[in-house]
Amino acid sequence: MSADDVMAFTIQALREMNFYTEETGPETMLGPSGADLDSLAVSELALRIEEQYGVTFDDDDVETLAIMTLGEFAAEVAKRAESVAQAGGAPR
Repeated sequence: MSADDVMAFTIQALREMNFYTEETGPETMLGPSGADLDSLAVSELALRIEEQYGVTFDDDDVETLAIMTLGEFAAEVAKRAESVAQAGGAPR
């Protein structure tokens, strides 16, 4: 799976969470200065990503997500999913 796959899934998840995504791209911040996700929405997005790709985020990670761009987030998820796959787990 690529960062582009993760980005597409993330944008779809944001749509399902009722966020405006028409102008959302790799440089869009996830937090208030971009997609405008609050802490609860960031946690929900992290949960959806965890379920889809078999990766995990701890509390510190969730705080960091809000200051990432969508592109940075997608690259991080793809990297973690690759680590899971190499460790014998399989991303969903």
